[in-house]
Amino acid sequence: MRLRDQVAIVTGGASGFGRGIVELFAAEGAKVVIADVNFADGAALADRIGAGKAIATATDVTRRVDVEAMIAAAVAAFGGVDILVNNAGVTHKNQSLLNVSEEEFDRIYAVNVKSIYLTTLAVVCEFEKRGGGVIINTASTAGLRPRPGLTWYNGSKGAVITLTKSLAAELASKNIRVNAINPVIGETGMLEQFMGQPDTPENRAKFISGIPLGRMSTPLDIANAALFFADPASAFITGVAVEVDGGRCI
Repeated sequence: MRLRDQVAIVTGGASGFGRGIVELFAAEGAKVVIADVNFADGAALADRIGAGKAIATATDVTRRVDVEAMIAAAVAAFGGVDILVNNAGVTHKNQSLLNVSEEEFDRIYAVNVKSIYLTTLAVVCEFEKRGGGVIINTASTAGLRPRPGLTWYNGSKGAVITLTKSLAAELASKNIRVNAINPVIGETGMLEQFMGQPDTPENRAKFISGIPLGRMSTPLDIANAALFFADPASAFITGVAVEVDGGRCI
């Protein structure tokens, strides 16, 4: 098992890419904290993984008190933290940039960007107690090759990529590695928001036509990339933002 005895926190871990990461990390021997605003689904997933292997926390990653409680819960349940996956994210509906409300804009940057600020401040001291740690941020191909209609979301993911590289440079002296994953559009609960239209075979085909490998990303695709970064075998890799996109960014 590649993550035996490691303790991982996955934000947005109750569904979508986060759920895929939680399930794969648990299968690889990690003890996992499933942090999500949807506590019921997180708790159900923790129960399925098994007592002593996973717990759930009700966590709004935009609130400092929730983030600090999430870290404290990991320490109380499992003795510390080795891996943090900043996966929680939101978007706005694919539409004209002029039609996105200020409230939507603020929420996107709070969930996608401010959360990284809050989790980093809360987790670094715990990593230091373990002699180092790993941060994995879910960014997006939108931060590299933006699609029209998602401008404000695109900007938030560009910020995640830049933060990943800057955090990697600054935290390396503490033996904390920071990397990011850039998924292409995937089969998650936010699919119709990204598309800006109903999820029909015809509409999917329009988006898939821009992906050379001919399909959308899946939670397992993203989980496999996260496992690569979390694995101690990747100990000399930091500051990388890898596209998991079927060739979309070529």
